[in-house]
Amino acid sequence: MQKNILKSGIEISEVGLGCMSLGTDSNHAETIIDEAIQQGITYFDTADLYDFGENEKIVGKILKKYQDQNGIVIGSKVGNHFNKETKEHFWDPSKEHIMNSIKASLQRLNIEQLDLYMLHGGTIEDNKDESIEAFERLKEEGLIKAYGISSIRPNVIDYYLENSNIETIMMQFSLLDNRPEDLLEKIDQHDVKILARGPVSKGLLTGKSTEILNKKFKDGFLEYNYNDLSDTISQLNKEYDNLSAVTFNYLKSFNALGSIITGASSPDQLKDSIQNYNQSLTEKEIKHARAIVKNLEYTNHLS
Repeated sequence: MQKNILKSGIEISEVGLGCMSLGTDSNHAETIIDEAIQQGITYFDTADLYDFGENEKIVGKILKKYQDQNGIVIGSKVGNHFNKETKEHFWDPSKEHIMNSIKASLQRLNIEQLDLYMLHGGTIEDNKDESIEAFERLKEEGLIKAYGISSIRPNVIDYYLENSNIETIMMQFSLLDNRPEDLLEKIDQHDVKILARGPVSKGLLTGKSTEILNKKFKDGFLEYNYNDLSDTISQLNKEYDNLSAVTFNYLKSFNALGSIITGASSPDQLKDSIQNYNQSLTEKEIKHARAIVKNLEYTNHLS
């Protein structure tokens, strides 16, 4: 599988496993992670908030047997104070919280150094310099190799691009949700890589697109009302026999792409995703598919 290189030299597989959907059954999760390794996936994405710490524990336990031989890269996220018992959480991007949280994440993951640590959200009102200082300190102390942010707020993204050494930005990005396109040139100029989550738009860009549309999207999707969305999906299905392959190829066409983050609830679902990733489309086919969908833009958090 294609590997993409971050500024720090970390190599991440162009498809990464989003571990949030693994669940809390460790044996079942192991079948999915084992399949991911077999398929050439080396980037595994988790967060301290997922299942209130349990996800990190499961991911760390399962990946332990692979870490010395397969170039495994683990990314986790921070920024939420949470209570495992009450399931309550609140936002806290403070230096103190970030510096303390890494210790708990390292313990749960059973590692001494985390490859990639990302701020799990963020607003323009945050004390962003304090957050940046925390991440820089963790790099200096050798507790993390690199850091990034998970955000779809252009003003937050701009600030971190200009004032920090982030290496990744995780954002919702697909053929249907093409809002990040307006930010790609600046992101690429800073040699930052995108971790694209939601590549199949909650199932709209899969073989079950019509079923998903009628079950979950009666109120539309982003700037699409139901009729717009129905017409768009129908046209895409008419001209392409594999919508997942189309959105994967669309994402692969951008230089700023680091990894497409795909979830999986079973090994077979993961196999299908990799097959879709490996199915090649021509540049002409990708451009035609892009012309079918709307041009979306971010409308909030611009300044």
